[in-house]
Amino acid sequence: MNNDFDLLLAGAGHSHLGALRQWASRERPVGRIGLVSAEPHAWYSGMMPGLIAEHYQLRQCRVALPKLCAAAEVEFIQGTMVALLPEAPELLLATGETLRSTWMSLNLGSLPWLPEQSGDGMELLSVKPFADFIRRWQQWQETPEAVAILGGGAAGVELALAMAERLPAVHLFTASDLLAGHPPRLRRLALRHLQAARVQVHEQTPIQAVHGNTLIGDGQIRWRGRRLVVATGPNPIDWLRDSGLRLDARGFIEVTPALQSRSHPHVFASGDCASLPGAERNGVHAVRQAAVLATNLGRAAIGQSLRHYHPQPHCLALLADGHRGALLSWASLTADGRWLGYWKDRIDRGFIRQLGTDA
Repeated sequence: MNNDFDLLLAGAGHSHLGALRQWASRERPVGRIGLVSAEPHAWYSGMMPGLIAEHYQLRQCRVALPKLCAAAEVEFIQGTMVALLPEAPELLLATGETLRSTWMSLNLGSLPWLPEQSGDGMELLSVKPFADFIRRWQQWQETPEAVAILGGGAAGVELALAMAERLPAVHLFTASDLLAGHPPRLRRLALRHLQAARVQVHEQTPIQAVHGNTLIGDGQIRWRGRRLVVATGPNPIDWLRDSGLRLDARGFIEVTPALQSRSHPHVFASGDCASLPGAERNGVHAVRQAAVLATNLGRAAIGQSLRHYHPQPHCLALLADGHRGALLSWASLTADGRWLGYWKDRIDRGFIRQLGTDA
C-alpha cells in the first residue's frame, strides 16, 4: 500500500467527525486524505450515560467510520497509533507500519488519570476508550456487583446516576467538591439526584492508590470492593510526550487560535489533546472547533490565510440524570427537569444523525 498522503487525520474525535461531515457536503481539501483510528466506530460521548441507562441501543450511539470517510472521499485506516515524528510528519502504527503526509491533524482525545495499583483484587475500568469501556460494562452486567466511581466531574456524576439502578451499590469519590468549577447550585441539584438514587458521595476524598481490593486515600482505606470505574479528568496520550511537538506543562499540544501546533505549523490539533487558552477540554469545544479545523486544513494546503477559533466564555452543560431528565448549567443559570432531558435527547440524536449512525 502507498503510505504517502497529502493530509492525515489522526484520531476520530468530535472535531474530525465534524470536518468529515463538512467535507462530505462541501469541497474537501485537495489531494489524498486518510483517517487513522484504532476502532471502526466513533462513539458519541454525550450519549454514553444514556447507553448505560439503557435508553439507547449501541448502534444509536456510534458512527461507522468507513461509511463517513467514504462520503467525504477520505481513506479509512484502522490501526493503533504509537508514535509521531512531526518533522516529516510521520505516524507510526503498532504493526510497525509508517504513514507519511504533508499535513497532519491530531484529534486524539485524552485518557483518565489512573491511580497506582498493586495486586489484582480490583478491576479498573477506564471510561476511555469508549469501545473497551462498553464491552467490559456489558460483561459486568452479567454479574452485577457494587462499584466505586473515581471522579466528581460531569462524567462521574452522569455515570453514577446511570448505573445506580443496575448495581447493588454505587460509591462516587471526588478529590474536591462535586462538580467543582460549575455553579454551586448545580452541585446542590446533582447531590439531590444522587441521594435520591442512593449513590454514596465521598467529597474531598482523594484516592491515590488501589491495594488489592481496597481504595487508599491519604493513607487510609476508603472503600473495599472488586470493581472501580475511573472517570477522572483528562490526561494526555503518553506517546505525545516523546513526539517533539511543543507541549504545555501537563503534556497537551500547544496550538495557536488557528489550531496549528506552535512548534510545527504543518501539524494541527484540536479537542482534548490540544492546549488553547480559554478552551476547556470538553465535547462542546471539540464540536465547535470542527468548522474552523475543516476550513483551515483546506486553506493551509493552498497557502491561504487561516481562520481563528474563538472560545465562547460559557459552555452549555447538560447532564443526564439517569431517568431521561437532565441537569442544566450555563453561566450562572442552572435547572433540572424532564423537559431538559427531552432537549438533550434531541440535541444528541441530531448530532449523531448528521454523521450517520451504525444502523
